Amino acid sequence: MTTATTSPGATAPAVHTDAQLLERSWKVPIGLGVFALVAIILFVVLGRDGQSVFSFTASNANAVQLPTLPLGARATGIVVSVIAVLMAAGAAVLVQRRVHVPLWYVAIYTLTLVIGFLVWTTTGNTLHITGLLVGSLALSAPLIFGALGGVISERVGVTNVAIEGQLLAGAFVSAVTASVTGSLVAGVIAAMVAGVLVSFVLGAFAVKYAVNQVIVGIVLNVLVLGLTTFLYQTVLVNNQTTLNTPPRFHNIDIPLLSQIPVIGPLLFSQTVIVYLMYIAVIAIFVGLFRTRWGLRLRAVGEHPQAADTVGINVARTRFWNVALAGAIVGLGGAYFTLGSVGPFSQNMTNGNGFIALAAVIFGRWDPIRATLAALLFGFASNLQSVISILGSPVPNDFLLMLPYVVTIFAVAGVVGRVRGPAAAGRPYVKS
Repeated sequence: MTTATTSPGATAPAVHTDAQLLERSWKVPIGLGVFALVAIILFVVLGRDGQSVFSFTASNANAVQLPTLPLGARATGIVVSVIAVLMAAGAAVLVQRRVHVPLWYVAIYTLTLVIGFLVWTTTGNTLHITGLLVGSLALSAPLIFGALGGVISERVGVTNVAIEGQLLAGAFVSAVTASVTGSLVAGVIAAMVAGVLVSFVLGAFAVKYAVNQVIVGIVLNVLVLGLTTFLYQTVLVNNQTTLNTPPRFHNIDIPLLSQIPVIGPLLFSQTVIVYLMYIAVIAIFVGLFRTRWGLRLRAVGEHPQAADTVGINVARTRFWNVALAGAIVGLGGAYFTLGSVGPFSQNMTNGNGFIALAAVIFGRWDPIRATLAALLFGFASNLQSVISILGSPVPNDFLLMLPYVVTIFAVAGVVGRVRGPAAAGRPYVKS
């Protein structure tokens, strides 16, 4: 609370709390209200009769098995709709009082609607929850690597639109290198080097020559896409056996932890790249907010002139941290070929870099929040595949749009007003 002292006889100034000084933003309540209305239409007006069965059976025979959970579609739909309306009204009350709607509130709302949608769309079928979550994490892994690289780049003041190109370069180079050498380690290192090389170009033009960073990023994406497509068609297609048959990482079960129901197969029966992802998330979070490196990085991204004044080399700090971000994103590209799909194919990243960039914004330039956002987008991508296989009443064309609809809704409708690093996207010219 702000206070002020006045002399006798003077008029006391108005006293405002921090909450009262906050500007009202109705984006979140309106967004929640719109989805509550959609829930009423789908789950009540167009409600379905029958049951949906949630199965938690793990693929690991040694894991603890949980019983199935049958849920009535119409009753669940009504309950979910009521909860959605009440929570939308609650968000409106918070905004009316100039209180920000907390992220956990939106997360609970989203989870409630997801449960309702799953029950409604899989009525008469059995939905394997463990498989759904494991597949979602697999699709989220490259998004998380891309989001982590985006957080580092933007925190240091360079807008990284080239995440897509870095992922694609990492996927291509890792496939070729691992195929030629037969070494997974060599493939991973090569992918990181490829990401760094793309970052060198971004850093050179954005930091040294002060070129518009968004334009450079878009050009790099087109360049990498064209180059990998050309090399794939002219080289890999004719030498598939020797140049495009990379080995793949196998899942490693962590004793005891991998036997925990649902969580065990999801988190503790993964490939080396996923375990490296866990380490990267924690290391980047601690590094950004608990180390001297992170303090310098954030200072350059917020106020480069002040950082320069205290002796920090702004250009060098930006250039090498952008390169570090490229190495992390390149590792995410290696996941496509060495940890998931296998052989390289044209444009196999399929726009994941742009979704990772959206995760950076949705996560408010925080490694943990960006990771959670990437998990949400990965879940949406896997969900459309699963429910289309089960025979959803939703048209397949709409299901293909689902990940991008979720991305747009998250960034434009839920994230509200956010402020990124003050100097992000602004070249610094030392005076």
